[in-house]
Amino acid sequence: MLNRLKKHWKVNNKKLFLIFCTFAITGILTAWLSKEVTDWLFLEKYGLAWWSSKILVLFFGYQFIILMVGFTFGMFSFFWKYEKKILKRFGLIKQQTPKKNIRPIKIAIFASGTGSNAQKIINHFKESTKVTIALIVCNNPKAGVLNIALNENIPVLIIEKNKFLETGYVEEIKNYGISLIILAGFLWKLPTRLVHAFQNKIINIHPALLPAFGGKGMYGSAVHSAVIAAKEKESGISIHYVDEKYDHGKIIFQAKCNVDENETPESLALKIHQLEHEYYPQIIEKLVGEINS
Repeated sequence: MLNRLKKHWKVNNKKLFLIFCTFAITGILTAWLSKEVTDWLFLEKYGLAWWSSKILVLFFGYQFIILMVGFTFGMFSFFWKYEKKILKRFGLIKQQTPKKNIRPIKIAIFASGTGSNAQKIINHFKESTKVTIALIVCNNPKAGVLNIALNENIPVLIIEKNKFLETGYVEEIKNYGISLIILAGFLWKLPTRLVHAFQNKIINIHPALLPAFGGKGMYGSAVHSAVIAAKEKESGISIHYVDEKYDHGKIIFQAKCNVDENETPESLALKIHQLEHEYYPQIIEKLVGEINS
């Protein structure tokens, strides 16, 4: 049940706990407030006026309190989304006329390995009407991400290095109607022709806090080993636009994790993967919203 709720609400364990806390505290505060209001008004218990005031407090007070408690726990946007639905049903907020003829943004995912980030992104947008994962681009015919593409019925473009460097496969990618390219563990440097064709429409995730520990050869365990060797106290992820240089484009988002004294590249990799899986789909969704707006 908890896993179904996390998937439905698109939240992690921490946020799910905060949601439950908000519901519990709101219920207690609303019950207390309804009693105080009816006592303050000196209403005859169980009379019509008593029931009317109690129902008003329980309904309208609950809506206000849940937003306040949600704000305290950093979950205001989550609860406000659902409150807006209630307010629209009662005509207190004007229904927005849906935009017509808006086609979903088509995304291409570039990957070279197992595709764990690709799978998380695909899962995140499965029910979306705004996004379609329209293509998987891979440079490794034996990569695990190809099995994901097969299982998810997503077209695949396997690329060859010389042609990639020469043409960037720009025409082939455009033929799929791609608007946004997401790099998810893709190990080749993108050619200038591809970068220019999709200017500010190519996003990468790097397993360190750029500008530190970036550049040629800095991927996978090499990054984590370098972070540990430098005795850093923190590492993390950087989501950034792609330009002509390795790990150089404008940073969109970063998230951090602690590096323990006994950290190993393997244990740090697990922490980084958790951050990647949690935040990468969310940031992509935010960027898609900006494209659509």
